[in-house]
Amino acid sequence: MDPLSEVLSLLSTQSSAFAGLKAGGDWAIDFPPPDGIKFNAIVEGVCWLIVEGVEQPIRLEAGDCFLLSRGRAFSLRSNLALPGIQSDAIYRHAVNGIACCGTADAFFLIGGRFAFGDETGLLFDELPPVAIVKNGSDQASVLNWALQRIAHELASPSPGNSIVVQHLGHIMLVQILRIYLAQEGNSTPSWLLAISDPRIGAVIQAIHANPAHSWTVENLAKVAGVSRSTLALRFKQKAGIAPLEYVSRWRMQLATRALKANHTTISSIAQKLGYDSDSAFSHAFKRIMKCSPREYREEAQSMK
Repeated sequence: MDPLSEVLSLLSTQSSAFAGLKAGGDWAIDFPPPDGIKFNAIVEGVCWLIVEGVEQPIRLEAGDCFLLSRGRAFSLRSNLALPGIQSDAIYRHAVNGIACCGTADAFFLIGGRFAFGDETGLLFDELPPVAIVKNGSDQASVLNWALQRIAHELASPSPGNSIVVQHLGHIMLVQILRIYLAQEGNSTPSWLLAISDPRIGAVIQAIHANPAHSWTVENLAKVAGVSRSTLALRFKQKAGIAPLEYVSRWRMQLATRALKANHTTISSIAQKLGYDSDSAFSHAFKRIMKCSPREYREEAQSMK
């Protein structure tokens, strides 16, 4: 399994929601900070996007998408000078998940939201507050197909509607991440940038394939086919952290999933992740997760 698929499969989706918006005439809507990761795609028309903490408004056209990776309030509007109404005022009257504002004849947007558990940091922490995906790339054709299918499912509910929309939403999320990575100018260190680099991506895939291995910078450099110094520099440039720090963080991603399952002993988890003793595992876990494995498990169980 490739690293992106693996990380997405590890994310525990606590909730998800999908909705549409039709608007027309003069309109402006203010949205509260989303709970989780939110993406919207413009099916028809144009609008302005304003995101809390982002200096300039962003003009969006049909086929454009945006992904909000932080819990920040945002606004959508036809005219920047208009005062906004609260989104609850129109979404409470939504029919089949589609809300209407104004004349509802010039603009159509599909939105999705995923609320994940606490494993999302690896995937989303280094993304900008808003990631814009412009229409026009080759991969956008798959995104547009999923977009049209979600629009159809929302407008014409049929048996199995919810599961179809959820899977299409996952397809859209992956495509948005792929297209964002393919755009020029995305050079801020992040996990997504790292896996898109052939050499660093190969290193990450090797770590994921055998997380319990006694990895060193030297043997990871052999996987990449470069010197130790080159790997250390390039990994830091792409991922924002050192190679062995990534090994530790990935092990903790796997550890938290195992601890939540509650059917494996802490000693067994430590051994499966390559730690020689429970104390070594506990020390590594505390350094990254800021609590002991036992405390993490107890907290996870209390949340169920």
